[in-house]
Amino acid sequence: MNLPSSHLAAEAPPVPLIRNASHGVRPMEAADLQAVGRLFNKAFRNRDEAPQQDLLDYLDRVFLKCPGYAPDNGSIVHEDHHGRIDSALLALPMPFLVCGRRITARLLCAFMADKKTGLAGAARLARAIRLSQPDLCFSDNASPVSADHWTTGGGFMLPVQSLEWRRTFQPFQAGFDRLREKLPAGSHLPLSMSLKAADFVARRFFEAFTPPEPAGVTSIEADFDDFFTCAATMTERFAIRPDWSRDDLLWLMDTAASNMSLGRLRCKRVFNAKGTTIGCYLFFGRPGRMAHVLNILCREGHEFDVVGHMFSDLSASGYSAAHGMAQPFLMNALMRQRQMNFRHRGYFCMVTRHQDIRAAATGNDIFVGGLASESWSRLLTDFA
Repeated sequence: MNLPSSHLAAEAPPVPLIRNASHGVRPMEAADLQAVGRLFNKAFRNRDEAPQQDLLDYLDRVFLKCPGYAPDNGSIVHEDHHGRIDSALLALPMPFLVCGRRITARLLCAFMADKKTGLAGAARLARAIRLSQPDLCFSDNASPVSADHWTTGGGFMLPVQSLEWRRTFQPFQAGFDRLREKLPAGSHLPLSMSLKAADFVARRFFEAFTPPEPAGVTSIEADFDDFFTCAATMTERFAIRPDWSRDDLLWLMDTAASNMSLGRLRCKRVFNAKGTTIGCYLFFGRPGRMAHVLNILCREGHEFDVVGHMFSDLSASGYSAAHGMAQPFLMNALMRQRQMNFRHRGYFCMVTRHQDIRAAATGNDIFVGGLASESWSRLLTDFA
């Protein structure tokens, strides 16, 4: 997201967004969904056409009917002098516990403008966010230009969370999966048997493609209650963390599970040799394809066992590779893996009016990403 150059007051009270207080900026309403859906198609799908009902329903569910929604913490639009919406910023409120107090953070998602005619409106949207002096706003995939605007506007970047890790188990199938991401037409090539044979040989002669299993560590399929319990207890060590109620998390996981383009949403609960739960991991995937890991949770000191078991289990289950957002508390365990790569995935940017939140975040005392980001959203992978 683009934030104009100016510095936020450290502890000033937040300023609510008032209709038309910033030259046509106002909260998004249900009546705006057609215009916003069309903007989305133009900005992200390169086609100027009315949105399908599926997209309208998804925008309504995620950005107008999510838990904790209120006009002051939701999405905003800009109307030009003709009353036409020429730019929009989709935002999702998320409950966070920060330095001992509960706040509603704002996850900034799709930022769109109607080409050159919407640039002035987009700048006003960015200015409105900055002037509202938020408790916490963040985005997990900002472009370099947007990241520069975040920092000049008083925000900051999280370097580690701006990285994606990728661990390969089946090199030929994984390579073909990457090709399909860039050239979807290639998915119809009849290469299945050839890739399986090549990967069988590669895994037999190069043991690095087969992750070792940590001694005594096992896992079972987990349900919502397992993940809710792990999320509540295993993130307590972080000064900044999601503060999901059961209803919050149930809505979030149910909405994430609708992203069938990434496969089925699954959770595994991890145990040590004594039968004690030491972690869990949440991921999308179809065996034979890439596993998209959303969240890895673990008890402090068990990072190596949970990460090592996760990769061993995903490999044995037939996934070609796995990838996810890097997290500082997991980096040592991740970097010990073979066939591991890290790449820049987009800047993870934050802005806050509170100095203690900024200090905790830049000091890596924070748990974000996965469900506490937009990596589960259909807007990133669907509605082609």
